[in-house]
Amino acid sequence: MSRGLQMVGGKVKKPGKRGRKPAKIDLKAKLERSRQSARECRARKKLRYQYLEELVSSKERAICALREELDMYKQWCLAMDQGKIPSEIKALLTGDDQKSPQSSSNKTLKNGKYNQNKTS
Repeated sequence: MSRGLQMVGGKVKKPGKRGRKPAKIDLKAKLERSRQSARECRARKKLRYQYLEELVSSKERAICALREELDMYKQWCLAMDQGKIPSEIKALLTGDDQKSPQSSSNKTLKNGKYNQNKTS
């Protein structure tokens, strides 16, 4: 066999340019790319945390609003249990009757009063 040829597993291998080349990457360029990648990663992480913090604060505000609404309904229920009708409920009821009497299909106007139609 000639000098550059090798016998491997029954095949002749020639030394050549195939295969993985040794890494001759500039070390400074590699470090700079690594630093840049780390900067970008930190920036993405910062944006992600800002987004999550804003999401949490908006959800907390929504929870507070719902709790206040629930407390209001509890107060209304307590007042009605004592036989009092809260002014807000009166306003809602009278406002609904004045706005659209035709909206409720099972009520008819007789002698100036609303009566329930009974289906039997």
